[in-house]
Amino acid sequence: MNGELIKIQKEVERFHQKVANAVIPLYPGIELCYLTFSTDSFSVQHKALSHIIQINYCKAGQMMWEMKNGNRIYLNPGDFSLHTMKTCTDSVLTFPNGTYQGLGIYIDLQEASDTPPELLKNFGIFETILPEKFCKDDRPVFLAGNEQTESIFSAFYNQPETLMLPFQKIKILELLLYLAKMKFTPQNKLAEYQFELTETIRKIHDQLLQHMEQRITIEELSRQYLVNPTTLKNAFKSVYGTSIAAHIKEHRMRQAAKLLKETNQSIAEIAQAVGYDSQSKFTAAFKTYFEVLPKESRTIYSIGHMKPKRISYSNPPMILPF
Repeated sequence: MNGELIKIQKEVERFHQKVANAVIPLYPGIELCYLTFSTDSFSVQHKALSHIIQINYCKAGQMMWEMKNGNRIYLNPGDFSLHTMKTCTDSVLTFPNGTYQGLGIYIDLQEASDTPPELLKNFGIFETILPEKFCKDDRPVFLAGNEQTESIFSAFYNQPETLMLPFQKIKILELLLYLAKMKFTPQNKLAEYQFELTETIRKIHDQLLQHMEQRITIEELSRQYLVNPTTLKNAFKSVYGTSIAAHIKEHRMRQAAKLLKETNQSIAEIAQAVGYDSQSKFTAAFKTYFEVLPKESRTIYSIGHMKPKRISYSNPPMILPF
């Protein structure tokens, strides 16, 4: 298996230096790779390998899959997918935010079945559970992350160098045991969205950004675009990785910061320009986001050095595709 993975890794490295670390063997037939992309899309050609399953975990950014039926699925931070390497033959990975960071775990079912990790012997994980439960007929599965899966995947990062390999080997076993016991529910499967709906969501996104001074409700958008309110909210969160309210609030704060830096408008005028009728509510929101008052940002801080309060790989600042 390693030869095919090294070929893929070299394709990635050829496209962009330092986007992938070396393939790390953990057990016979089980290998790990850390991936980082700074591009809109990337194409990798490889053989159709039904006996190798790939697990993708999104740590930051976003990955979009376009299915054969034209529908789209979005992996956002915390989400993960499983598919055979036949499914992704000659496919194009798309990163709507222009960035992506995550894990790739590769499992050769034949090799892992012949020499399974001691703790996984006689459980049928490689013989039946992975191929039959998750990848039957080479169909991919896309799963929403939860508190338990995040505790597993996050432990692949930020460990002392001397302990990194033991953590990787322990956590891959924990992940496989979790997959063995988990049950599919509508809540843990990511939804597919038709191309037309995702394009409608982008039109809604553009309208909201072009009219930040207005407070447009979900009900108004639902009537305008003939989309059910619940579908609209869920699809927007899939496409942009966060709720409509949180997403637009972030843009309002960044636009306000830009106006504070580049114009002489009063704080009251800037508040109205980004959708706040109350200067006091705007000031409170700005202070929560940047940890500095709007008036202080003009006299104490350079806007270029101001950072939102919440910055982490588990909740990264949005980098948007426009």
